Amino acid sequence: MKTKKAVVTMKAKRYVLVVFFLSFVRKISTSVTHYSIPEEMKEGSVVANLATDLSLDVKTLNQRKMRLDIIANKKYLDVNKETGELYVVEKIDRENICSAKSSCYLRVEIILESPLRIFNIEVEILDMNDNAPQFRRDAIHLDISEATSKGERFSLSNAVDPDNGINSVKTYHLSESEYFDIEVQTGREGSKFANLILKKTLDREEYSVHNLILTAVDGGTPARSGTASVIVRVLDTNDNAPNFNKVNYNINIMENSPIGSLVIDLNATDLDDGSNSDITYSYSLYTSEKTQDTFNLSPSTGEITVKGMLNYEDLRIYDMEVIATDKGASALSGQCSIKVLVADMNDNHPEISIKSFQSPVKENIELETVIAVVSVSDKDSGDNGVVDLHIPDNMPFTLRESSDNYYELVVSEPLDREKAPEYDITFTVTDRGSPPLSDNETMTLELLDVNDNVPQFPQSFYTIRVMENNAPGALLSSLTAFDPDLHENQYLVYFILEKEIANTSMSMLFSINPENGNLYALKTFDYEIENEFLFHIEARDSGSPPLSSNVTVHIIIVDQNDNAPVIVSPWRAQGSVVEETIPRSTDKGSLVAKVIALDTDSVHNSRITYQFLQVTDATLFSLDQYNGEIRTMRMFSYRDPRHQRLIVVAKDNGEPALSATVTIKLSTLETAVNKAYSDMTEVPLEYDIFSDLNLYLVIGLGSVSFLLLITILVTIVLKCQTPKPSSAAPPCRNSVLSERNSTIADSTLVSNDAYWYSMFLAETRKGKMVVRQPVPKGSRYIVSSLPRGTGLTNTSDSAASTLQVNPTILM
Repeated sequence: MKTKKAVVTMKAKRYVLVVFFLSFVRKISTSVTHYSIPEEMKEGSVVANLATDLSLDVKTLNQRKMRLDIIANKKYLDVNKETGELYVVEKIDRENICSAKSSCYLRVEIILESPLRIFNIEVEILDMNDNAPQFRRDAIHLDISEATSKGERFSLSNAVDPDNGINSVKTYHLSESEYFDIEVQTGREGSKFANLILKKTLDREEYSVHNLILTAVDGGTPARSGTASVIVRVLDTNDNAPNFNKVNYNINIMENSPIGSLVIDLNATDLDDGSNSDITYSYSLYTSEKTQDTFNLSPSTGEITVKGMLNYEDLRIYDMEVIATDKGASALSGQCSIKVLVADMNDNHPEISIKSFQSPVKENIELETVIAVVSVSDKDSGDNGVVDLHIPDNMPFTLRESSDNYYELVVSEPLDREKAPEYDITFTVTDRGSPPLSDNETMTLELLDVNDNVPQFPQSFYTIRVMENNAPGALLSSLTAFDPDLHENQYLVYFILEKEIANTSMSMLFSINPENGNLYALKTFDYEIENEFLFHIEARDSGSPPLSSNVTVHIIIVDQNDNAPVIVSPWRAQGSVVEETIPRSTDKGSLVAKVIALDTDSVHNSRITYQFLQVTDATLFSLDQYNGEIRTMRMFSYRDPRHQRLIVVAKDNGEPALSATVTIKLSTLETAVNKAYSDMTEVPLEYDIFSDLNLYLVIGLGSVSFLLLITILVTIVLKCQTPKPSSAAPPCRNSVLSERNSTIADSTLVSNDAYWYSMFLAETRKGKMVVRQPVPKGSRYIVSSLPRGTGLTNTSDSAASTLQVNPTILM
C-alpha cells in the first residue's frame, strides 16, 4: 500500500506541473483551465494553487469572496480562501462518477467579486487499477453427458472490470484438469470471454462432478484478478450393472429366531445414476420353495427377514440366490448366492429316565451296592447337547458312569435308619449351553429297620430315695429305656437282675413292670434295719437276636422320725423318778446330774435338746440344752428347801418332734454328816467301764467273769482311797466316732453291726459309766476312751474320767 501511495503522489506532482504549464498557455489563449488528477486521492490533497495559476492576489481572496461552484456533479473539490489552493474534499471514485466512459471530467467555476470574475476549471479524473475483474455469478454450472465426445465446446460467463483501458479484463485462466481446457476470445468491443473445451471422454462412475476454477486477470500494474467456480455435473448413461458386495454370503442365524428378525440386508450397488441405479431384488429359480416360505425378501430394500419358524433339529442349512436388476432403459442385473446356517440354540431341556430304582432297602446294605440306574439325553448339539448328572451333596450315595449317558447310583457310606429313615434323592441333569438348561427327577429311598441299636437308659446310674415306713406296692420310679429301632426291634422288656442280700432275693423286695419299667417296693422298709440297696435292671428288646443293656439302681431308705428319745441316764430302777442327794455346801457351778437320752433315728431326727419342764427354784439350777448337764447357779442358802423337784424333757429334732421326760428328786445333806461321802464322790474313777448295771450283766454271764469283776473292783477301790485333785476345764459334750474297717487302739470297743448306734457317757456325781443301746446285727462302731483330766472339772474339785465315743455312718 505504501508503494501504491508513493506512485500516486509522484504522478500527482507531475500532473500539477503540467497543469501549471497548460494554465499559463490557456490564460493567454483561452478562459478554461484544465487539471488532471488520479482517482482515489486522499481528502485534503491539493490539486493546484489557483491564486498563482490565475494570477490572483492571495490577500484579496477573502475580501472578494472567492467561492467554488460545481456544475452537475457532487462537490468533490473546494478552494482555500487563505491560500488560494484547490483541494480534494471527498475521495473521488472514477467508476462511480463516469461509469463506463472512456474519459472522465469534473467541471467547476471559480467566482470572485469586486470586480466580478468567473474562471472555468476542468479537472480530468485519470483511471487507476483499483478494481478487480468480477464474474456475475460465483459458480457456473454445466451439465455434460458422459457420452459427449471430446473437443466439444461450452460457453462460460465472462468477467467484468469497472476499470478502463488497460486496467480492464485482459485474459482468463482455468485450473488444471485432464478433462477440460479453455479458449479465450475477443469480442467486437474488445471484451474478452472464454469457452470450455472437453479434452477427454467423461465417466460419471469415475467422476460424477468436476470442480474447476476460472480466473479473469486485468492488464493493470499490478494486475488484479477475479475467480468463479465452474461445476461440471456429468450426466449418467446406463452403462453399469448392479453389483453385490460379495458373490457368496454365509449367514449364521439362531434357531427359534422370532418372525421378522433380520437375516441380512443386501445392498447391491449400481454406479449409474437416477433410474439407472434404482434396483429391485428377487429370488432366482434356483431358490427352493421351502427357503422362500421360510425367508422373506424385500424387493425394494433387499432385506431378508425370517418368515417361518427355524428349527435346528429339522433343517440346518438354507441355500438361496438373489438377483438385483436396475430400472434403466436397457435393464442390467447382478446376482449373489446366500447360504443361511441355522445355529443350534439351547432350546431343548435335557431328559432323565429312571431305568431301575430299588426301594426299600435294609439299613445295613453293603457299600457299593447299586440302588438305581439312570439314563440322560439332550436333543441339542455341541455343548448344548453335553449333559452332566449330579445328586445333592452330603448324601451317602455317589453316581458312577457305567456307559454312554448311563449312570449307576451306588451306596458310598453306611446307612443308618435311625439318623435318616428315608432319602429324597433328586437327580439333576444340566447341559453345558449358555444359559444352561436343566431337569430333575426326585425318587424316595426308604430304609428298612435292622436291630442294630442297644436299648439306652437316659442315665447310667439311678439313685432313688424312699421314705421308710412306705406302703407295700408303692411306685418308686419309672426306669424307661429308649430303643431307636422300629417294631419288634423297639419293644422292650425289663428285668431285675437277681442278687441276694442277707439271703433275700431282690425280687422279694422289689418288682418291675416288664412293659414300662415302673419299679415298685414289695415291702415296708425300716431305716433302722436296712438303709440302702444296690442292684441292676436290664432292658432287652424283642429283635432277633435280642439286644440288651442294664443300669445300676441305688435305693436309699430315708429316715423318718418314728422313734422317740429314750432316757438312759440317770439310771432309773423303776418308774420315771430319780432320787439324788447333794451337799448343801456345794459350790456354784457344781454338777448336780446329767441327763442322757438316746434316739435310734438318724441325722437331725436323732439330735436331742434338753430343757426344764418344771423346776422348784429356777434361780438355783441351770440345764445345758445340748449335753443335759444340770449345774448349780449359786450356793444353797438356809432358806432353800431341802428337797428340790426337777422335771427334764429330752426332745429330738424330727418333724413332728418326739420327747421323753425324767423327774429328779434332789435332796440336800448337811456338810458334817456328808463329809466322808463328799470326799468319796470326789475321788475320780480311772476306768468306769463297769457300772452297777454292767455288774448285773456280768454276774449273769458266769462264775469265770465274776472272778475277773472282783479283781477289777478291788483295783478301783484301791485307787479311790488316794484321791487326786484335778483342775480340768468344764466338761465338754460327748462326741461319737464310728468307722468302717478301722484299726482300733487301746481302750476301744469294736462292734460289727450294719447300722451305727451311739454310745453315751453317763456322768453323775457318783462317777462315769458307759451306756450302750443294743443295735441291729451287722452294725460296726468304735468307742474310744479319753484319759482322765482332759475335759471335766467342777467347783468341788471332784473330777471324773472322760470317755469319747465317735459315731460314723457306714454306707
